[in-house]
Amino acid sequence: MEEPWDFEFLSRIADSCLSFLTEFVDDWLANDMRVCIFKILLSWLIVSLIAIHFAWKVYGNTVNDMYYRQGTGQNGGTPDTASHLRGWESKARDTLKTHRD
Repeated sequence: MEEPWDFEFLSRIADSCLSFLTEFVDDWLANDMRVCIFKILLSWLIVSLIAIHFAWKVYGNTVNDMYYRQGTGQNGGTPDTASHLRGWESKARDTLKTHRD
């Protein structure tokens, strides 16, 4: 049977997370080139996500209506079955093909 997670294991995880966060904060405050590039890319990502969110709020219904099929039937304007075919029904005059044909 497996040993339950003990306090030592959880303590190691908490210590590693804390050391990562302190190192990240130290790098963040150092203002070297890596951190500047990271800040620029992070701000670009946040601004892009906010812009996409607001654009979807404004134009989302328009885009949805452009690609949503209007009408009745299984897929909007598509009829359930073709009008000239009867599905799997075959007419008596139709000859069924066999493997040899």
